[in-house]
Amino acid sequence: MTRQELKTMFLQQDYGNVKERKQIIVEQYTNYGNVEILSEGPNGYSSFKTCQKFPIEYVKTRKEYGEYELIINGIKVDKL
Repeated sequence: MTRQELKTMFLQQDYGNVKERKQIIVEQYTNYGNVEILSEGPNGYSSFKTCQKFPIEYVKTRKEYGEYELIINGIKVDKL
């Protein structure tokens, strides 16, 4: 199978039956940490990842905060 065939097959996949997932994942170390914002569902897949000095404060400024599921160091958190 050629690269072009694989690309075409991937872009033509049906995402209509994909379970919706919206998450903010924080991996915090001392004062620094990684923040990853994931969105997956029938409309496709989106991912954004950044390294921040104060990741929890950064999450609070994002428009997705409150709407997406929050996971900090592998533990689900309801509110900060």
